Amino acid sequence: MTEVQDLARFVADASAARLDTETVEQLKIRVLDTLGVAIGALDAEPLVRIRGLVDDLGGSPVSTLIGGGRTAPDRAAFFNSALSRYLDFMDSYLAKGETNHPSDNLGAVLAAAESAEASGAELLTALAVAYQVHTRLSDVAPVRAKGFDHTTQGAYAAAAGAAKALRLDEQQIANAVSIASTANVALRVTRTGNLSHWKGLAYPHVSKEGTFAALLASRGITGPEAVFEGNKGFKDSIAGPFEIDWSAEPLDSVRRTIIKKHNAEIHSQSALDAALDIRAQRGFRVDDVATVTLRTFDVAFSIIGGGEEGDKRTVRTKEEADHSLPWMIAAVLVDGELTPRQYAPERILAPDVQSLMSRVRIFPDDAFSDRFPAHMPAELVVTLRDGTVLTAARDSYQGFHDDPLSWEGARAKFDALTSPFADAALRDEIAGVVRDLEHRRVAELTDALARVSITRS
Repeated sequence: MTEVQDLARFVADASAARLDTETVEQLKIRVLDTLGVAIGALDAEPLVRIRGLVDDLGGSPVSTLIGGGRTAPDRAAFFNSALSRYLDFMDSYLAKGETNHPSDNLGAVLAAAESAEASGAELLTALAVAYQVHTRLSDVAPVRAKGFDHTTQGAYAAAAGAAKALRLDEQQIANAVSIASTANVALRVTRTGNLSHWKGLAYPHVSKEGTFAALLASRGITGPEAVFEGNKGFKDSIAGPFEIDWSAEPLDSVRRTIIKKHNAEIHSQSALDAALDIRAQRGFRVDDVATVTLRTFDVAFSIIGGGEEGDKRTVRTKEEADHSLPWMIAAVLVDGELTPRQYAPERILAPDVQSLMSRVRIFPDDAFSDRFPAHMPAELVVTLRDGTVLTAARDSYQGFHDDPLSWEGARAKFDALTSPFADAALRDEIAGVVRDLEHRRVAELTDALARVSITRS
């Protein structure tokens, strides 16, 4: 058997019976969190444009679009994934050499599961599969340092999740995974320098292509048999050697993911908590800040702090703001929060935040780097104009491994994000279906999601 066939057997053998109680609970928390983030982005300008394109293109009305309407499964996967990705407020997985967002796979799994008239238990199982594939490939085959994007591993995960939701057989699953992964090797330039809309759309593209690959495989279309180990395959061309014994893999890696507290890139979360701590200290006045200095771990510095992925002091758009640690620290020190409200164009460009951002300095710390990803160390020092020095340090935040988000916390976040688009009764209905998802049908969930308003009330 080839390695992709080993992976396909793991996917085919996955079942709801293998999901323990805690794993099911964490999957449902991720579903509610991801749907809340998606609904909260319905009126974002890029998503309005994408929705218009989807409507213009049409498509067989098989899978539901959040906010109403139906289209082909691959297009629904793209749109719904774009919604859940746009705010950059979803879950994350931290490996030493890679960071990804496994909840990005929900759009593909949901569209495929609805098209197959699947049960909620089948959706949860397919999502667990996508989480396992995504996280394990990130553990052993990171690609960021080689110039490739984390969506590269995501192509394997999205196709595996969609194929499982479609109830494909073992050989069809192998073909779906090999087609999607061969065709979607992505460049890291997506997240370096001045950022574009594609930062938030690269994974929705993978969701679409993973779903389409699964649909192709369902009609007998084949892909490369040795996508992992073959001549010019993934190992040979990109990842280098690695091993995963898929026959020994569980389905519980969702429990190793974390959920964002702040509407910001994941590696910023502890630093932003430190900024809140500074803001609460006696004597702090934002108008009196002379300098701000942050020490943090190398991954945070490299990606969002002005390190190897580019200077982060040119901030003009939402995409640039939520990947600029200087801007985000400044925003929290000024406003005392970082939510979708702070990403309004006029707030991003406001002189108070832009001026304070210019006084933020960020440095990597080797000792902090050695503690990542088990911890997210950050030490913030704010010096006031009169010489007063205020300090705060954090190792984690609410939503990290040592303080995971509860169902109640997820529901509070869901309500805060969705209340402009859904009344209390509809919010209760959506949350109620998710809470009992293993005993419900996917159609019950998509019916409720179709009744969300696409405009704010």
